[in-house]
Order: sequence, then C-alpha cells, then structure tokens
Amino acid sequence: MRAFLRPVVTSLSIACLAAVLAVLPGSGAFAQGKMAPAQGGKMAPAPAAAPPPAQQQLKQIALTEKQVDGVIAASKDMDAITMKLKPNAKPDAKVIAQLEAVAKKNGFASYDEYNNVMDNIGLVFAGIDPASKKYVGAEAVIKSEIAQVQADKKMSPKDKKQALDDLNMALKDPGPEVQNKGNIDLVAKNYDKLSPIMGENQQ
Repeated sequence: MRAFLRPVVTSLSIACLAAVLAVLPGSGAFAQGKMAPAQGGKMAPAPAAAPPPAQQQLKQIALTEKQVDGVIAASKDMDAITMKLKPNAKPDAKVIAQLEAVAKKNGFASYDEYNNVMDNIGLVFAGIDPASKKYVGAEAVIKSEIAQVQADKKMSPKDKKQALDDLNMALKDPGPEVQNKGNIDLVAKNYDKLSPIMGENQQ
C-alpha cells in the first residue's frame, strides 16, 4: 500500500487485526470494518460505505510509556498470529487464546486492553505528519495526502480515483479529537518504532 494512504489505514484500522477485532467482544473503534485484510496480511481499503458512528465508541485513555513499549514488544508475535488468518475468517478459541497470551506476556491485563491501547495509539498516529513527525491532526494529514495524490503524475487514473475516493471518505470522518494531550507527545516520541506497526511502511 502506498504511503499516501496511511491515514486511511492507521486512522481506521490497526495492522492486521481487523479480521480478529471485528468479532472479539469489546473491540475498539478501529475494528469496525472500515479496512479489510488483503493478500499477504496487509491492509486494503474496504468497499466504500457510509462511515459508521463506531469511532464514538473508542474509550480514550491516558497512555503510559509501559503500554507503548508493550505494544512494540508484542507486535512481532501478534503479526505472526494474525497473518495466518484468512480474510473475514472468524478466529477460533485457539487463536483468541494465543492473542490473550501474547497480550498478557507483554504487560496487558487482556487482549481487550491491548486492543484499546492500540486504538488510542492509532488515533494519535493518524494525526502525525510523516514528514515533520509532528502532530497536526488527522484532518490536516488527510488533506495533505489528498494534495499529494492529486499531484502524482505517475499514478494511473484508476488508482488515483480509488485513492482519492478513500481519502475523501476518511476526510468526512477523521475521528474524534484526542482527549489526552499527553498521548500526543508519547506517540510522537515513539513514532519511528510505531511506524512499522501502524502500517506506515506498507507498500
């Protein structure tokens, strides 16, 4: 996935977990089906649909350094589990138990807590400008990437239209405002470590 689609990925879904989170109890705002796994475990935009009010369900929390470190430490094991899932496949009890075990191994009380931390990180990450690595807000990032797509002369008309459709859809619902301002500094400080986890480098 091209880098300019980052807000569509990171503001609406986390890494390769959408197929799992959509059916797990207590799943957060970014697991509501706006993104779907593509081949190779990477994320691809789901078919266009009216943005659901799911983002209002995000339970915003004040992140801690320990939680961010836990997410970074858990990423490899989480990816190993979720990349084996087939698109739209409902995870069985064994998969859910594996996710719970990885979460607890990395300092979380449960996979639900891990998921909520990921959602809160994603909320901030979607608003960080990848060039300056400073928080500007999701709306500003999406507008910037719309401009990049419009100026890209190497894209095919079909790809450009799809990218603009996805970005404009995201612009209509950029997500809630970050309530815990301390989260912004914490995520920005760990931007380089979180970037691969949040999909920044997916092609």
